[in-house]
Amino acid sequence: MRRADPVAHVARALAWAFLAAPAWTEPELRRSAWTTLGRRHRWVTPLVRLALVVHRTAPTGQPAELARLLAGTDELPAALHRAARRGAPVRVRVVPAVPARTASPRWPVPEVAGAPDLARLLGVPLEQLDWLADAQGRQRRTPAGPLHLYRYRWVERPGAVPRLLEAPTPLLRHVLRRLLDEVLVWVPAHPAAHGFVRGRSALSHARLHVGAAQVVSLDLRHFFAAVTAARVRGLWTLVGYPEGVTALLTGLTTHRTPVHVLTAMPPGGDASARHLLRARLRAPHLPQGAASSPALANLACARLDRRLAGYAAALGATYSRYADDLTISGPADLAAPRLVRAVSAVVVEEGFAVNPAKTRVQRSSARQQVTGVVVNARTSVPREEEDRLRAVLHDAVRNGPDAANRAAVPDFRAHLEGRVGWVSAVNPVRGARLRRQLDAVVWPGR
Repeated sequence: MRRADPVAHVARALAWAFLAAPAWTEPELRRSAWTTLGRRHRWVTPLVRLALVVHRTAPTGQPAELARLLAGTDELPAALHRAARRGAPVRVRVVPAVPARTASPRWPVPEVAGAPDLARLLGVPLEQLDWLADAQGRQRRTPAGPLHLYRYRWVERPGAVPRLLEAPTPLLRHVLRRLLDEVLVWVPAHPAAHGFVRGRSALSHARLHVGAAQVVSLDLRHFFAAVTAARVRGLWTLVGYPEGVTALLTGLTTHRTPVHVLTAMPPGGDASARHLLRARLRAPHLPQGAASSPALANLACARLDRRLAGYAAALGATYSRYADDLTISGPADLAAPRLVRAVSAVVVEEGFAVNPAKTRVQRSSARQQVTGVVVNARTSVPREEEDRLRAVLHDAVRNGPDAANRAAVPDFRAHLEGRVGWVSAVNPVRGARLRRQLDAVVWPGR
């Protein structure tokens, strides 16, 4: 049997000792460590001071993280080496029991101290939790069949890399929706984020950039797949949950795309972009199609949003983000090429990548669009889109909705209601005209 690493062994014991101390102060941490080791070692003091510098408050529920910090110092290995040479190796006499618990949370999230609490919160039997979290990564090598937790669909796009939709099966979908409604709903996104945020929308995103002399738009490549499991685990830690719980939550909310799905990737896009997508899907990532992914993606972008909002403000410009769409608008003297280079560099530093083919610099002398909304002087839908809708409504009034539904759209009435409602939200005056046309349609059975 392989012998345990003495540095890691002592570091783990000291981490538990520090967390068991009655107060997060130097005297108490030192006293607790001496009790655990059975002797008053002087070299414990620098380790205590390091822990206090790195963690202002006790990292409750994070003993492994604290142990890694201690094991990574020069002091601990050197002390153990000196003791071994003297023939008096350092021994762990007692390891205190510290109950796992949620750290003092920043937000009013539910208390979850361990797997049983998490199972109760999510409404699933405890024995199913490990299977749903797939901690061993067995799903990736499992042949296609009913045991998979996701259903997959490749969406081909002309001239671009196909997009993979990963939809959870009913049980996991229920669990992720419960996680969204019970926990993630309490954790706010950055004010610059407008996608998947209650009270914000593509329209609120677009309105911020109305009347600007220049509008610069950039697109993040493979947005959900770019959010790694390590980043997601850090988010759950930030929420305040202990390590065992964060491991389960990370497993539940990230996914490794199975081999048989990757090999079925349809053609499209250049080789480098295809390689990047495969690499990201092969690693644990946020699945596009899971209810929890949009909220977690917004939280993963919090530092990106802070940096770009600050950068834009320094230039007298405005920044906002709708999912993977980044927009900065500002005055006529805004140096767009330099801006694009600076933003792209920040994006890369934050673990994402810009799709250069979708970068656009739009000046007020031409039509400016943000997430499909024209923003030159006021918000409006593109003229050709409105004209097409008006033509369909005219056809429906004149010849009946069945004749006008040339694309055989299911629930054609709801479809038209949605399109007219969108125009009304963007531009109430034009929407009112379309609403009068829609009201004049005679529907079967009316």
